[in-house]
Amino acid sequence: MLLPLGAPALPLDEAGKYVAGAYIVFMVLLVVYVAIMAAKLQRIERELRDVAAIAEDRKAEREEVRA
Repeated sequence: MLLPLGAPALPLDEAGKYVAGAYIVFMVLLVVYVAIMAAKLQRIERELRDVAAIAEDRKAEREEVRA
């Protein structure tokens, strides 16, 4: 349990590579996540436009039947 506390720290020249790598991996994952969310948002917006068009068509049909 105390092993991580007793382990020696990495020298800064070696640790810097790992920190930079971790930041790069984090940024790549963040960009992928944002891209996925943007694609989902576009799909939802397209589907919402389709539903709105269907609703407008049905409303127009009801108005024609009443007239």
